[in-house]
Amino acid sequence: QVQLVESGGGLVQAGGSLRLSCAASRRAFGNYAMGWFRQAPGKEREIVAGIDWSGSSTSYADSVKGRFTISRDNAKNTVYLQMNSLKPEDTAVYYCAASQFSWVLTTTTSYDYWGQGTQVTVSS
Repeated sequence: QVQLVESGGGLVQAGGSLRLSCAASRRAFGNYAMGWFRQAPGKEREIVAGIDWSGSSTSYADSVKGRFTISRDNAKNTVYLQMNSLKPEDTAVYYCAASQFSWVLTTTTSYDYWGQGTQVTVSS
């Protein structure tokens, strides 16, 4: 079992930045692929970014490419999402997820463990 705790969400103006963090409870964190997803009201949960176990391979949704960066620190059991040039359409609850597979994954069904989510609100 892996417990995930997100932090770093909040209210920011359009064009601003936020850094989300996700702390994992398990020492085997370094073997897991990780992902960030988001869900806006009335919409399905969607992939934002994924990263493989080593951090050497990443994938991004087209809507965030060039603005968001996913990274991980396996020594700290933590994955990050740096969000720059935020837009009102980025407003959503952001979830961290972990997969027992090691490679980059981009679908919700590929992930086994989920955090409780953190709210990101971007005002215009």
